[in-house]
Amino acid sequence: MRIPTEDSFTSRLRSVAVAARVGLWLGVCFLVALGTGLISHYAQVDHQPVPLPTSPSWGYQLTQGLHVVAGTAAIPLLLIKLWVVFPKLFQPMPRRVREALPTALERGSIAILVSTSLVQLTTGLLNVAQWYPWGFSFRSTHYALAFVAVGALLVHIAVKLPVVRDALTGDVEDTAHDRSNARRPGPVSRRGVLALAGTSALAAAFLYTAGTVPGVGRIAVLSPRSRKQGIPINRTAHSAGVVAQASSSDYRLEVVHGATSRSLTRQDLVAMEQRTCTLPIACVEGWSATGDWGGVRLRDLLDLVGAPRGREVRVRSIQTFSASADTVLPPNFADDDRTLLALELDGETLSMDHGYPVRLIAPNRPGVMQTKWVSRIEVL
Repeated sequence: MRIPTEDSFTSRLRSVAVAARVGLWLGVCFLVALGTGLISHYAQVDHQPVPLPTSPSWGYQLTQGLHVVAGTAAIPLLLIKLWVVFPKLFQPMPRRVREALPTALERGSIAILVSTSLVQLTTGLLNVAQWYPWGFSFRSTHYALAFVAVGALLVHIAVKLPVVRDALTGDVEDTAHDRSNARRPGPVSRRGVLALAGTSALAAAFLYTAGTVPGVGRIAVLSPRSRKQGIPINRTAHSAGVVAQASSSDYRLEVVHGATSRSLTRQDLVAMEQRTCTLPIACVEGWSATGDWGGVRLRDLLDLVGAPRGREVRVRSIQTFSASADTVLPPNFADDDRTLLALELDGETLSMDHGYPVRLIAPNRPGVMQTKWVSRIEVL
């Protein structure tokens, strides 16, 4: 077998006109994913210098849904883009230094962009499926590589801007920037390739978002989730190792403020004033669902120990080996009337997998920080 050259690829579908248009859509997906990803990352910071707002309650539901939809739609767009520009991989380097320098810069940025994009999209897809065949932190790695990918994208755009601008302002069938031997007709037109790219992106996004719509979850091959009480479940009580403690008659909820503390049974919580709030729960994997949560307002529990307003509150779970077992509520979330220690979901006793005997539910907050199986509330 001979190593191919740039002249080995003669299809007119592998054109700058197609690459520029697919690249534009891919860039939009990347920017949406970056913006919403930064929001998600900041929302999971324990001590936020400027707390995110508690309203609208569906804010995180919207931004994280957009994040995963944009990332999912980017997968077929990236694959088609790579197919179109593949011949460039075999383009010889110019001999003159003046021409070789920008070419080397372009190829270096492309190498970084392609490799980080593949890692970002692959690990993001596996995160949606909750499969982690690696030993590093997904959240911190995903966050860091996002800046590397966007930096490489900006360098690539800067180098190719004149060509991209010409390609986008011209007709898709324009051959001005085509390689000289790229004249062989393809099985479809260039517009057909673009239609395939757009349809594939929309289909991938739909196969994911179907998981958030009750009744059609079976076709959500990218985000399958079991449901109880109408709400998907990421981690069961069994997998968290909390069944024995959560179901024990010895269970107590400790509420602590300095030297003052209260120890409450679930029956004590049921005897307090009950409130009901309709709130979404939205997870970092992008799925979301809305339920009617009933329970005790967190602010009422803080009043039992004389805690002033405007304080951060640490919430601990019975489970100990998960990053979500310990979370901090910013002051505006702790004092919000919609922040509950939930005992019920849609009028029924909270199931064990949804956090029985009691769980945290707050507006506009990542699901991973809506602590289940709460054992301790501590005013900081």
